Order: sequence, then C-alpha cells, then structure tokens
Amino acid sequence: MEFLEGIKGRRSVRKFKDAPVGHDVLKRIVETAACAPSWKNTQIARYIVVEDKTLKNEIAEGCVMDFAFNAATIKNAPALVIVTYIAGRSGFERDGSFSTSKEDRWEMFDAGIASQTFCLAAYNEGVGSVIMGIFDEDKVGKAAGVPEGQKVAALIPVGYPDEQPQMPKRKTVEELVSFK
Repeated sequence: MEFLEGIKGRRSVRKFKDAPVGHDVLKRIVETAACAPSWKNTQIARYIVVEDKTLKNEIAEGCVMDFAFNAATIKNAPALVIVTYIAGRSGFERDGSFSTSKEDRWEMFDAGIASQTFCLAAYNEGVGSVIMGIFDEDKVGKAAGVPEGQKVAALIPVGYPDEQPQMPKRKTVEELVSFK
C-alpha cells in the first residue's frame, strides 16, 4: 500500500464482520506498531487483545461510562485491543524527575502515537479499527487484569470492516498552518 493512501484512506470503523482476526495478523500489526517513535526510545506501549465475548461485554457494559454507542461498537467487534503504557518512563529522567514541563503527559503522547501506528498497520492488513477514549481507566484495568505499573491509554475495537466510512470534511491547509 502506498504511504499516502494509508494515511488518507484509513477511517474509524465501528461496524465489523463476524469473523475473527487471526493471531498472526494481530502479531504483524503489533510488530509494525512497535516501530512507532517514543520518548528516548522507551517503547512504553503494550497491547492486550480481548477476544473473550464475556469479557468484552463486561467492558462494554460496565466500563465505557454509559456511552451506548461505544458499548455497541465493542460488542460488535471480534476483538478489543486495550492499549496500555508503562507508567513513569516516558517524559521522566532515570531518577524519577520530569524531563519536560509536560511532566507525565508525555506518556499519553507516546501512547497516542503508538495507537495511531497500530491503526495504520491494521488498515494495511485489511483490519478496521477505531480509537476510543471514553472509558473508566480503573474499571477497564481491573476487568482486563492490566499488569501493575501499566495504565490504560485507549480502547481499540478491531475486526474486518462491514462498512466503508467516508472521510469527514477536513480543514483547509490555510486554516491549519501559519508561518512566522
């Protein structure tokens, strides 16, 4: 796939076919996502793939802050990827002090880069995805057994698309850039 086609063609997919995504495909996606840049090459992103329908339903029904649209998307997806990050590394010095005035917020920046790279890699494999941010981090962590020292950054339902969303209207370059 051409680079620009991947960026311009990838859409948020919320409707999936009832077909599992093979572990080999998911591993290739994660292998590609592992190439995402990170603060001082800390590589803090981790991926928990939830395929168990009971656990997916538990997360959908009890962890998305009553946002029914997200709950339905999670239930419809063959798998839910929980993107986590190792806390206390990205944006920190070895002694635990902050490296930047952004303090610990750099962790979410790195998790965001990793999540987008994951979704682009999924698109390249023919797998649809959508990044979700409306959830209760503690409830998701408890339900999914997120390891100690990791925090939940995003939920990404994945599967083979059963829709082809159109690109929403984009802002013009003139609205987005300024030169000084």
